[in-house]
Amino acid sequence: MVDIKMAFLHYIPVSELLLTVRSIDLMKTKMGLNRLEHHTDRYYGDDLIIRRGNTFMMWLDLSRPYYPNTDRLHLELKTGSLPTVAKGTHVIIPLVEELEDDRWEAKIVKRDGNRIKLSVNSQPTAMIGRYQLTVATHSPKGKATSTHDPGNDIRMLFNPWCEDDTVYMDDEDEKNEYVLNDVGRLYYGTEKQIGARTWNYGQFDEGILDACLYVLEKSVTPPSGWGDPVNVVRVISAMINSPDDCGVVEGNWSGKYVGGTSPTAWSGSVDILKKYQKDGGIPVRYGQCWVFSGVTTTVLRCLGIPSRSVSNFNSAHDTDVSLTTDVYFNENLESIDHLNTDSIWNFHVWNDCWMARPDLPPGHGGWQAVDSTPQETSQGTFRCGPASITAIRNGQVFLKHDSPFIFAEVNSDKIYWQRNLDGTFTQIHSEKNAVGHCISTKAVGSDERNDITHLYKHPEGTEEERIAVETASRYGSKPDTYSSPIAEDISIEVTMDGEGPRMGGDAELNIVMRNASSLPRTINLHSQVAVMYYTGVLKATVKKDEKPVELLANEGEPMNILYYTSVTFSQTVLCIPVGEAVVGKKMAAEIFFTNPLPRTLKGVVFHVEGLGLQSVRQIAVG
Repeated sequence: MVDIKMAFLHYIPVSELLLTVRSIDLMKTKMGLNRLEHHTDRYYGDDLIIRRGNTFMMWLDLSRPYYPNTDRLHLELKTGSLPTVAKGTHVIIPLVEELEDDRWEAKIVKRDGNRIKLSVNSQPTAMIGRYQLTVATHSPKGKATSTHDPGNDIRMLFNPWCEDDTVYMDDEDEKNEYVLNDVGRLYYGTEKQIGARTWNYGQFDEGILDACLYVLEKSVTPPSGWGDPVNVVRVISAMINSPDDCGVVEGNWSGKYVGGTSPTAWSGSVDILKKYQKDGGIPVRYGQCWVFSGVTTTVLRCLGIPSRSVSNFNSAHDTDVSLTTDVYFNENLESIDHLNTDSIWNFHVWNDCWMARPDLPPGHGGWQAVDSTPQETSQGTFRCGPASITAIRNGQVFLKHDSPFIFAEVNSDKIYWQRNLDGTFTQIHSEKNAVGHCISTKAVGSDERNDITHLYKHPEGTEEERIAVETASRYGSKPDTYSSPIAEDISIEVTMDGEGPRMGGDAELNIVMRNASSLPRTINLHSQVAVMYYTGVLKATVKKDEKPVELLANEGEPMNILYYTSVTFSQTVLCIPVGEAVVGKKMAAEIFFTNPLPRTLKGVVFHVEGLGLQSVRQIAVG
């Protein structure tokens, strides 16, 4: 007998095999199509950096061909520690036949054996931040999910190129300046002597995008709020300073900077942000207003929000929400120092950022003021803005956020009060043009200074400007300030010849008193010259005097006061390469600096920095 054994091969159709993802190609190189079309090709590295509201391409390498009749596939993106579909932090992206705007969808646009190419559409309201990507498959043999690869994390940014994004900006030149320019100018000094210093924003430098996202993460605010630029700007305003949340920069106005870097020594944001992340969120020492502003510009531009640094000269600091800058005297016209907490800074630097404001009445979109310097708290936190500068211009200080404070910075009247015998105060004088001059920012496409005072306030003294001031005052802590007119038959004008005092030189004040009444007046002129920090904080009194003056009817009386100035300063210098600059090779440079003072400088230190070249290097000159 012969045994016959037969072997049978069981054939399983390919379509019935388990469908899995073998690899993901996000086409994420700097010069790849995704990065170019999303205007993110200048960011360092080869991560996928995209802007919301645009489509991007990706390849999936599958374990077998994809069969749409029996297979299913979707993408999943997760951000934050507790991703939730309802809050937009866990995004499920289905495959569809045709892509539609304003929604997360994916479409197969090409097949190549086991590989499929997807076009993925994102919402223009998506949360910004770092997303983890996985791909889920479903086939007749079961379900599978790809393993998360940190190398395929997706960085999502705001999109000023997308009309449906609230940060949309239609002018290309302005986008090039306010989003893509990584070098700027910051203005300082006085309105008569406006200085400029170069600031390296460096938003595309190695590690800066991750450092900016780290700042957001350190805020411990829920990522579900990171789709709203108003909220993100508010978070950044709080996180750039350090008093209540261990933010990026620690402020210091003492003049003593042991244990840190002098605020005047910084020339860019890159080293500051890198150090903050490297040190695990320990505030970087030290900064003042221009440092806070420069770092804020870097972070906002890096995240995709158009922004610019803005300098206001004669900038008021209102401490009691009166929307006036108040000066108090006792019965003898002596300053009451403990009440005189308001101040006027020589200059102050903050930021404008661009966005629509659907949370405000129509017409209040566009430029919004935001201030990261820790001055007053807003809802319990040191932050300020964003406030519509249209609202500020018109005195609509009831519109959020923090409009009263910014209005006072640019358009408050300086009001003098004298204490009466019963302890009350009477308004004795006011200056209507003491605050908010030469509001400046770098011009689009050049290094020229652009005066934008007209955006923040109506021309001084016009009916529109006075209406704005009185409208704003009604919402302050002293709503009756303008309820009754003050008789001012005696006027005082203080002027200086030429451009005013020069650094290191003497200055002469011209004081002219006029009696506009039909009767003679006997007055006591109280004069005081004081040395102040640029923040308006009193350092010391130089000269104090009281002089009786007789003024005849309709007469003017001039007098002069001589005083002396002394300063410490920093200055941006000119640095010119010597010879040809070749990538990867050392090069020489010549540094040109002219001492503007009529005396020898001591303790001179050069801080050298170049975008893409090196970190800050100190050269002591002596």
